Amino acid sequence: MTINNCKWIVLAMAFLLTSCIKEESKNMECDILSAWVDEEAEPYFYKPADMKIPTVGWSDRELTFTVRSLSALPDLALHFTLTPGATIEPANGSKQNFRNGPVRYVVTSEDGQWTKTYEVTFRQPVQPSYLYSFESSQLDGKRGKYYEWTESGQGGIWATGNEGYYIAKSAAAASDYPTVPSDDGYEGKCVKMTTYDTGSWGRTFKKPIAAGNLFLGKFNSAHVLTNTLLTTEMGIAFDKIPTKVTGYYKYKSGEKFTDRNFNVLDRKDEACIYAVFYRNTDAAGNSVMLHGDDVKTHPNIVRLAEMASLPETSEWTRFEMTFEGTETIDLARLKNQGYNLTLVFSSSKSGDSFEGSVGSTLYIDEVEISYQSEEEL
Repeated sequence: MTINNCKWIVLAMAFLLTSCIKEESKNMECDILSAWVDEEAEPYFYKPADMKIPTVGWSDRELTFTVRSLSALPDLALHFTLTPGATIEPANGSKQNFRNGPVRYVVTSEDGQWTKTYEVTFRQPVQPSYLYSFESSQLDGKRGKYYEWTESGQGGIWATGNEGYYIAKSAAAASDYPTVPSDDGYEGKCVKMTTYDTGSWGRTFKKPIAAGNLFLGKFNSAHVLTNTLLTTEMGIAFDKIPTKVTGYYKYKSGEKFTDRNFNVLDRKDEACIYAVFYRNTDAAGNSVMLHGDDVKTHPNIVRLAEMASLPETSEWTRFEMTFEGTETIDLARLKNQGYNLTLVFSSSKSGDSFEGSVGSTLYIDEVEISYQSEEEL
């Protein structure tokens, strides 16, 4: 073989190698290999391990992160390891709102011919709970004048101030009482609470308004004319450790805010939602029941949950409140129903002092009380 022929063979081989490199196909894979959240988001998680998914299976299409509270979660930046050359939309590391449900990510292969869609969900731990949908109401058994609510298997655990309003306006139709059922629920029916004028009776006794309310406990009408704060016997026996309360609400404030002396004040009415878990006996074994005057201050209180504010909204809006408190729960007392729980809703936050706005209206539905499972105790 001549030198010239060798040169041509070398040049031909070099050409073939160059062609192979240029024609090498781009990556067709479009997978998420791992996912994680930035370290500064750690306070929103129970443990660091919950902040990452180190390995995503080839067939996995749903990625789930567990957080302490969904409603408190800020927009978060989620990061991904992808197969070489692949791209993702929304952009890798961009902040997204995961509070309102799954966020969909689309991964596109390097060659642009293939895609995979993933859904990323942030959720709270699933805990056992009691759900109240307020579908069952009926007129009271005494007079048939105002509405009451019952729960399947739990009886009449809910109370209202409707009986007190009967004393002020006995001629009112059942639909014109402060607390009534409504068909305009988040799902099915709901409870509608409205602050009403108490008429001439209210002017006589300086109790000008009656706020719509609903609470776990009983209403004792014997104190209506003497000490109205004692009419609300707040609490039912509860043998679980409550952790949080969630639900849906709508709220509209009335126009004119007045005090019990009928003075118009430069204030805007507010609704309120709160829950109290407390020891139902004292050190001597005497029964303890909380009322309107000490429901948030009594020394027997061990857990308290409260909505800091309830902005006005004409759309059903989710609320969530967590029980706070450091006192150790006595499990023997708990088992023997030594604790009570009350959950309170009112269309006027200061309605127990007869301050508020006529017309303020609060709707409540799908209320859920979560509690610790037996495995957690």
